[in-house]
Amino acid sequence: MRQTLSRFAPDTFTVLLVATVVLASFAPPSAAFELPVKIATDVAIAFMFFLYGARLATANVIAGVAHWRLHALVLASTFVLFPLVGLLLFHSLPQWLVPGPLALGMLYLCLLPSTIQSSLAFTSIAGGNVPAAMCSATLSSLIGAVATPLLVAMFASAGGGAPTGDAIREIGLLLVAPLVAGQLLRPWIGDFVLRHKAILSATDRGSILLVVYGAFGHAVSAGLWRALPISGFAIMIVIEAMVLAFMLFATHYAAKTLGFNREDTIAIVFCGSKKSLAAGVPMAGVLFPGPDLGMILLPTMLFHQMQLMVCAVLARRWAQEGKAEAEASPQALTPRLGAMAPAR
Repeated sequence: MRQTLSRFAPDTFTVLLVATVVLASFAPPSAAFELPVKIATDVAIAFMFFLYGARLATANVIAGVAHWRLHALVLASTFVLFPLVGLLLFHSLPQWLVPGPLALGMLYLCLLPSTIQSSLAFTSIAGGNVPAAMCSATLSSLIGAVATPLLVAMFASAGGGAPTGDAIREIGLLLVAPLVAGQLLRPWIGDFVLRHKAILSATDRGSILLVVYGAFGHAVSAGLWRALPISGFAIMIVIEAMVLAFMLFATHYAAKTLGFNREDTIAIVFCGSKKSLAAGVPMAGVLFPGPDLGMILLPTMLFHQMQLMVCAVLARRWAQEGKAEAEASPQALTPRLGAMAPAR
């Protein structure tokens, strides 16, 4: 029973994320501190993407090009199928039921790249193709740094959420430039970054918490919780659960239909069905400046915890199935070999 409950227990970062939202709700930054918080947030975003670039092993992408069918399917799921689902929701949900910024947040969630760390962790637990997952998730993150802002500019304009010229320049300065700089300096600082992964991971998470505090603090001051009805929040939970279930089924079905083996199918499902909170929060801070940012981020934050819980259960189930198959294989072969042995 305890082991079953532990599968659904939130991780430390999720608890801190919820605590940050609560803190911002009851103690938002005052007007005098809004500018310092904004400057600190911009510095944190740039530094986080710099470290992100320094950690990305582009050699894995180059080495994995031979597995192009798997990567193409993951990218199609991330940047084609997911956005189509997001567009359908964005244009079909009535505003009296789901406020515009919340619907925009659901669309934004569907435009994000895949996550790296949890995709690799779940693929490894389930016994999937870890090198292929690493390559696909890395490639998705590299493409997402440019593709996500472009997709937002293309698809969010109908809801008034498209980035302005200033926002596009900020994307280049705070996201793309630090990412490229980290990649260029990787030969010199890559080993240092990998050796101090725990400290730098804490820096990443601290940056995300700072962005969330600034965004929700600003949104609360503008009346976030008065503008967000409970019905809209409940509907968002149901819709995101349906989106996650659909993407898990769609990626699994596509992988099986196209003839991928078990290990590749696992990598495709976990890389093609998840979205990156680490990339989504800082990007949103640049793309959607203003009081709506807190509500726009809600779907991404909720989906983050939902995908971790569901994929943890799925990864353990696949791991148990793989172990059962491995144990059953020798037993299945023994009678057959005995029958083939010549009689004396």
